[in-house]
Amino acid sequence: MTIASADLHLSTLIEGTVAVASDPEYARAAPWNTAVEVAPQAVVFARSAADIAATVRYAAAVGATVAVAATGHGALPVGPDAILVHTGDMTDVHVDVAARTARVGAGATWQHVLDAATPHGLAPLCGSAPSVGVVGFLTGGGIGPLVRTFGLSSDHVRSFELVTGAGEILTVTPERHGDLFWGLRGGKATLGIVVSVEIDLPELPGFYGGAVYFDGAQAADVLHAWARWCPGLPESVSTSIALLQLPDAPEIPAPLAGRFVVAVRYAAVGDRGQALDLLTPMRAVAPALLDAVAELPYAAIGAVHADPPHPMPCYEDHALLSGLPGEAVDALLALAGPGVGSAQAMVELRHLGGAFARWPRQRSAFCPRDAAFALTTIGAPVPELAVPVRQHAAAVMAALEPWSTGRQLPNFAPAADPGRLARCYDDDTLYQLAALAERYDPQGVLRVGQVARYPF
Repeated sequence: MTIASADLHLSTLIEGTVAVASDPEYARAAPWNTAVEVAPQAVVFARSAADIAATVRYAAAVGATVAVAATGHGALPVGPDAILVHTGDMTDVHVDVAARTARVGAGATWQHVLDAATPHGLAPLCGSAPSVGVVGFLTGGGIGPLVRTFGLSSDHVRSFELVTGAGEILTVTPERHGDLFWGLRGGKATLGIVVSVEIDLPELPGFYGGAVYFDGAQAADVLHAWARWCPGLPESVSTSIALLQLPDAPEIPAPLAGRFVVAVRYAAVGDRGQALDLLTPMRAVAPALLDAVAELPYAAIGAVHADPPHPMPCYEDHALLSGLPGEAVDALLALAGPGVGSAQAMVELRHLGGAFARWPRQRSAFCPRDAAFALTTIGAPVPELAVPVRQHAAAVMAALEPWSTGRQLPNFAPAADPGRLARCYDDDTLYQLAALAERYDPQGVLRVGQVARYPF
C-alpha cells in the first residue's frame, strides 16, 4: 500500500482530518520551536479519543509509529516513518466551580484554562508561558511561577483519559490503572497519548508579582545578591532570575528594548505587606530600568516571566544545581555576564525547593525533587549562530558542573537520546517506565521522541 492510498484509507476511519505534505492543512502541524524539523508521512488532526485510538491501531497494522503534538513548544524531530497526531482542535475546557476542578482537552493551552477558570477566582497552576500546551507540561511534571508554594503542577492532577499504544481508551486515576497514573506524571509521552486531563484549581484570585529589570552592567551585583537572598525566602515566594539580550522590537518596553538586562522575577501569595518587604532587598541592589512588580490578578500570571508568545527557533540546554555559592555565580558571569559576548538570548536560574521538594500523597515518576536551582540557556540557532549557540551552551553547563546534581527536568531541553533520559530519571524509575511501555505498547507504536523504552 502506498503512503497516499494508506492515508486515504486512514481518513475513512476518523472524524478528523488527515493531511499529507501536499495539502495546505499539513502546515498547521509546524511546531512553536521552528528550529525542529517536523515532517511526518501524514498528520491526523484529531477531534476525539476515538480518532486517536483509530490512528494508533491503524499505525500498528501498517507498521508505522505515532508521534503526538499540540503546540510544539517542546518539539522533537518527526520523520516520514511516523504519523503525527495533532490535538490542536481538542481545546475544550470545563470548569466545575464548586469542586474547584477543570477537565481540559489534549490540545488546550494554559491560556484556554486561565480564561475559563480565573473569572471564578480559581488558579490553574500553569507554566511561565500561557501559550504552552497543558498536557505536555503536566506529563513532564510542570514547573510554574508559583512552584515553591504549590509544588509541581502534575501533583494536582486527578485523572487522565488515555489512548495506549495498543489503541485502548482508558480512564486513569490513582485507583484505576494506578501504575499509569504514577508514570504519566513525569514520564512524558512514554505511556500513551493523553486525550484529556482533570486538574485541581486552587482558590487564588491574585498575587503580588512581576519582574524588576536592571541594566546588564549591574549583573554581578544583582546575581550575587539574588543568590544570597533566595535561601531565606519562605514558601510563599517563588523567584527566578534571567540574563536577557532583548531585541529592539515594538513589543519590548522602551526602557528595555535592544539592551542586555537582568530580570528578577517574583511571585508571592499571602500577605501583601510581607510580600513587599521580602522583595525590598533586591529592589535596593541597583536602580531599576523598569519595576513591573505589583498586585496582579491571577489571569496575568504570564507577566512574571513575559515569555515570547510567537513561534521562534530555539536551542535549549539545561542542568539542575544543588546550590548557588558565589563561586558558581562568578563562573556563570564569566560566560554569560556583561561584555563577554554570550551567544544566548537568555540564561535563567529558577529557585526551587519549598513545596517542589515534597512528594505528593500519590507518588509520581518525576524524580529530581532535591535540586535547589534550575539552570537553562536558550539561544536562537539561526544559520549564522547555530554552532556558537550550541558550543556556548555546553560551555555554560560545563562551568557549572561542580554544582550540578547530574539530573535534568523532563520539560527542559527536550531530546530523545538515552543519555538525556538517564539524566531525567533514576535507574529504578527509568526501568519501571520502560516496563510499563512494553506492557501497554507491545508493538512499539509510540516509540517516538523522549520516551523510555528498552534497550537504553
